[in-house]
Amino acid sequence: MMNKGGTSHDWEAPALVLSAAPLGEANARVHVLTEEHGLVRGVAYGARSRAGSALWQPGNVVKTRFQARTTGAMPRLSGEMLYGCGFRLLDAPLALSMMQSVCVLADTALPEGEPCPLLFAQTVKLLTFLGVDPALSEREGLPQVVRWELALLADLGFGLDLSCCAVSGATTGLAYVSPRTGRAVTQEAAGAWQDRLLPLPDFLLTEDDTGTLQDWVAGLKLTGYFLARDAYGQRHLPLPAARERLSLRAERALLPDPVPHQPDGREGFGLAPD
Repeated sequence: MMNKGGTSHDWEAPALVLSAAPLGEANARVHVLTEEHGLVRGVAYGARSRAGSALWQPGNVVKTRFQARTTGAMPRLSGEMLYGCGFRLLDAPLALSMMQSVCVLADTALPEGEPCPLLFAQTVKLLTFLGVDPALSEREGLPQVVRWELALLADLGFGLDLSCCAVSGATTGLAYVSPRTGRAVTQEAAGAWQDRLLPLPDFLLTEDDTGTLQDWVAGLKLTGYFLARDAYGQRHLPLPAARERLSLRAERALLPDPVPHQPDGREGFGLAPD
C-alpha cells in the first residue's frame, strides 16, 4: 500500500519465515513466504537481539509488516509472532529435520515475488502439524512432507502425473514412475523395464493410505529425484544439504541395530541411533 506521499510501499500479511542470515552486528537478511507475494527477501533490523532471534526463526509464522521506499526495493521487515514452530521441535530430531528441509526447499526453489496461495496454505498447514505434537510428527510427518514436495514440484511446473498409466491408460495397479516423463506406470506395463523405473509407493495414490517407513523412504527418493533434476539440476545446483540430511535420517531408521547380547542368549533389533 502506498502512503499519501507516494514514496513508500507498505503492506502487512502473515509470513512464514524460511531463513535468516546475519547482516551486520544487529540485523538479519530474512527470507519469508507469503500468500500474495510468494517468496520475499528483506531486512529485519534488530533481528539478532534475543527477541528478534526468537521471532525470525525458520518455521515461524509471523504477522509481518513490509516497508519499501520504492517498488522493487528490498523491504524492511517487522512483525509479531503468530505461531512458533522451530523451538517446539528441538527434542524431536526427525521432525526438526522435516521442518528444516521444507523451509530450505521453499527458500531455494521458489521464484521471488510470484504468488503461491495454495502452496503457502499447504506449507503453513504442514509446519503447524509438525509443531503441535512433535512426538506424533516423528511418527506420521514424513508422508505429509513427501506430499508437500509433490505440491512444490507442481507449483514449479514439474508436477508428476500419477493419475493413470502412461502406457496402458489404466488407473489401477500403478507401481512405478518413469524417470523421464514423471508419469505413472503399472506393474504389468513396466515389464522388463521395471528396473529402470522409480517405485511408486501406494500412499501417494490415496489420502487414506499413510504407508510405512519403507514407503516414506521410497517417496522421498521419488520426489528427491525430480527435485534434483528439475528444480535444481536445471540451474546447475545440488539438492540442498537439509533435504539430503532428511533422506539420510529416514534411511537410517530402516537399518537394523543389534541390541546388546541378552543374558538368555537372545538377540533383538531396534532402530539405528541418530
